[in-house]
Amino acid sequence: MRFPTYRARRLRESPALRRLVQETRLAPSEFILPLFVVPGYGIRQEISSMPGQYHLSVDQTVEEAKAVVDHGIPAVLLFGLPATKDPMGQEAYSPTGAVQQAARAIKQALPTLVVITDVCLCEYTDHGHCGVVEGNHIVNDLTLELLQRTALSHVEAGADMVAPSDMMDGRIGAIRAFLDDKGYDQTPIMAYASKYASSFYGPFREAVQSTPQFGDRRSYQMDPANTREAVREVQLDIEEGADIVMVKPALPYLDVIARVRQTTDLPLAAYNVSGEYAMIKAAARLGWLDEERAMLEALTSIKRAGADIIITYFAKDAVRLLERGGL
Repeated sequence: MRFPTYRARRLRESPALRRLVQETRLAPSEFILPLFVVPGYGIRQEISSMPGQYHLSVDQTVEEAKAVVDHGIPAVLLFGLPATKDPMGQEAYSPTGAVQQAARAIKQALPTLVVITDVCLCEYTDHGHCGVVEGNHIVNDLTLELLQRTALSHVEAGADMVAPSDMMDGRIGAIRAFLDDKGYDQTPIMAYASKYASSFYGPFREAVQSTPQFGDRRSYQMDPANTREAVREVQLDIEEGADIVMVKPALPYLDVIARVRQTTDLPLAAYNVSGEYAMIKAAARLGWLDEERAMLEALTSIKRAGADIIITYFAKDAVRLLERGGL
């Protein structure tokens, strides 16, 4: 039997050869680690549905941020839990909120670490929705005013970048104009541009106690069946002033990441969300998957689809594995 001159297996024979011709490479500089900040002191409480992730008081958040720097990861994304919740989510824009305190403390201790803050109301409202509620309706434009105040409070506390995740229409333009007017025209915005109404957020909602008390979020988050709409959402956010655009979730939406990559030259982030993380962790604990191999394969697929930045709870674990040479 005659074989073709080219034999693909020649370059797969050894680990060194495989590394030499590898097309997609992960690097610590591409990761962002999300952190969950809570009121109090000395708190480091594991989140049951997200093994290895914790509720952290401000002091413990700073310690975790130091570990992030030690791993060569350039940025953290802060989410906050309030001491009390109310219909308007007032702690979201309070100067003494958990995120604001954490931003100040991290920038004082680690000035070179990029602090990004999630801008949304769902963690702070007693109804669990991402905007102001009237009856059973989420009021878009009134919500924008609160998001502006939230973003400003984060930046005044020291945040290097804000990341609106609420999916209200016009929120990027509203926040951009508001920050510019207050003298923060150099603060970048990372837009959750294509954020789907996904079932893969379940563990996150436990982490921030933000399950809606009525209805769901499908009137403002995107239909999982749509891709052309994702491109429109991205284009709108770019027109309104976004500096980085994001697709969320990542793994069930690799086609969307690839399509968005083809439509813009802006930096593209993808969020490897809580459910994606929890599935690998759970399957590994049951012995059904090799956790390290599954983790790197998942992250590589996100990079291969076109993401420049990967927001992932696996960030530290991935860096440790990459430092060992991968698999």
